[in-house]
Amino acid sequence: MIGGPQGAGVETSIAILARALARVGYGVLADREYYSNITGRHSYIHLKVSATRLPRSLSYPVDLLVAMDAETVLTHFTDLTKGGVAIYDKGSLGKHLEEIPSVEDATKARVRRACEERGVECSVGGVLKYLEREVGVKLVEVDFGRVLKSLAETFKLDPRQLSRYASGVVISSVAVVLDIREGALSYALGAYFKGREGLVQQNMRIYRLVSSELGSYRGLLKLGKPSIGLDKVLLATGNDVVAMAKVVAGVRYQSYYPITPAADESLLLEKYSYVEDEEGPIGPLVVMQTEDEIAAIASAIGASLAGARSSTSTSGPGFDLMVEGISFAGANEVPVVITYYQRGGPSTGQPTRGSQSDLMNAIFAAHGEFARVVLASGDHLEAFYDTVLAFNIAERFQVPVIHLLDKFLANSLATTPIPDIDTVSIDRGEVFRGSGSYRRFDLSKVVSPRAYLGAEGVVMWYTGDEHDEYGHICEDPEVRVAMYSKRVEKLKLVEESIPRERKVGVYGDGAPDYVIVGWGFTKGVAIDAIEVLEKRGLRGRYLNLRLLWPFPAREVAEEISKVPRERVVVVEHSYGANVSSLIAMTTGLAVGSSIVKFTGRPITLGELVEALERVIVGGERRVVLSYGA
Repeated sequence: MIGGPQGAGVETSIAILARALARVGYGVLADREYYSNITGRHSYIHLKVSATRLPRSLSYPVDLLVAMDAETVLTHFTDLTKGGVAIYDKGSLGKHLEEIPSVEDATKARVRRACEERGVECSVGGVLKYLEREVGVKLVEVDFGRVLKSLAETFKLDPRQLSRYASGVVISSVAVVLDIREGALSYALGAYFKGREGLVQQNMRIYRLVSSELGSYRGLLKLGKPSIGLDKVLLATGNDVVAMAKVVAGVRYQSYYPITPAADESLLLEKYSYVEDEEGPIGPLVVMQTEDEIAAIASAIGASLAGARSSTSTSGPGFDLMVEGISFAGANEVPVVITYYQRGGPSTGQPTRGSQSDLMNAIFAAHGEFARVVLASGDHLEAFYDTVLAFNIAERFQVPVIHLLDKFLANSLATTPIPDIDTVSIDRGEVFRGSGSYRRFDLSKVVSPRAYLGAEGVVMWYTGDEHDEYGHICEDPEVRVAMYSKRVEKLKLVEESIPRERKVGVYGDGAPDYVIVGWGFTKGVAIDAIEVLEKRGLRGRYLNLRLLWPFPAREVAEEISKVPRERVVVVEHSYGANVSSLIAMTTGLAVGSSIVKFTGRPITLGELVEALERVIVGGERRVVLSYGA
């Protein structure tokens, strides 16, 4: 775990360290937790590194705590494992909890209570002594000030700019303690600061200064020899992976209004809006930052009507503003993709924290009934393929498709297998190529051939009102029944067309003692929990829901019928375990138990294993999780 004030380079630290670790063959999964604040508030990276597999989940306690400031030490000292390592700044030793203005009163009370329970003075020095004496933690002191002063003297730097280099001290300290070789670190710095050789040199100087200071601690936490066996991996966040997939899918128009945690996807698309490879140009891709989310969905619809593969990205508050536009897309059979990154609500809620509480909003928001498709992804690789699938479904069936993700996946940096582009296909649906008389909403087919606006010799009409086959406003009851049915009945075609494995993923034992049902980012931690419990004699199965609407009722009913109803456990980042209601509504089967977490922090392995034992062995029906700062 690496922690420090927002804006001090915590994110930079993990971006560089993860590159270095991946370079030499380790698997990495890192979650970024931060406040809705530009600078000053506490942020941290929770990281798992593995020599034997690509990590799927995070866990406590941690083996290494790296603290850029006093707040990190005091907030996370209870997260360290016995015999772990704590790296801290010598300059923070005298700091007391009450002297740190950025700590919220509720957090101060919680930290104060943890100190009192352990009989420890609530200061950096006090808790570090406790960790060394009672927990067997090895303390690694780094004099940040001395290192940065030396750097300033060498490169004639303005002392007012030195705080920018604090992340370099963190990176170097971790590299020494984990014994990351210098070549890997140099590569990572070069990749991150591409074209800025001066910054690479300055950070390598920091590394050598820290190496000299911490020479006796080299390899204090020795990582095992990498044996994952992948020649190449993709190191990217969920936002990045979705953006890459949109380029592969052939997206030509992306709109957005800046909102956390969706904006990073559009920022990457802006960076690569026009690129070339050995076969020529890719794109161009128009990325439009609109004045609000209403304009974002409206412009994406317009671009789609003109023939461009189109999408928009947003989060909960922005999606709420898009609802009328989505209804228009449904009424006019417009293929458009909405990438929906969930965050903590309601209202502004927790804008930088994660959630899965928007399930029902994605499926049912908008007035009237019409076909829409909702997909969910459980990890970075699924997010890539599901992004392409979303566009294929949208254009083949002429429906709005909502790709439902969450902040956890969006902001998690992970090593992922390289997606197999050769398995990706593009389906743009049936396009009208003729001229003359054209019925845009031809009732002879559930999915009518579409023509693009501006097609030569073709005239069409679009309106928010009910309409006839040509698009003219019409309220005749027979036309209403025919048109309304045509739109809604696309759902059946969609469900029939999607392979079972793209609707529901199944992991674990074929003859289980219990079944976990989940979707989105719960996938990795659920699968890991099943492996832990199997060693304790409990056989489990995980049902990973990827198609949320139309809901795969038949497939889900088959799986959850394998065990008694009380041993079907929904795991979700929400209060209501909302997918339970969706299962009951579509299958008539009530799910017996739930494990939920709605703190805005991700479910971690230890707490899920304990909760599952409370349900399966102890007979509890609902467990609420809350671990994590």
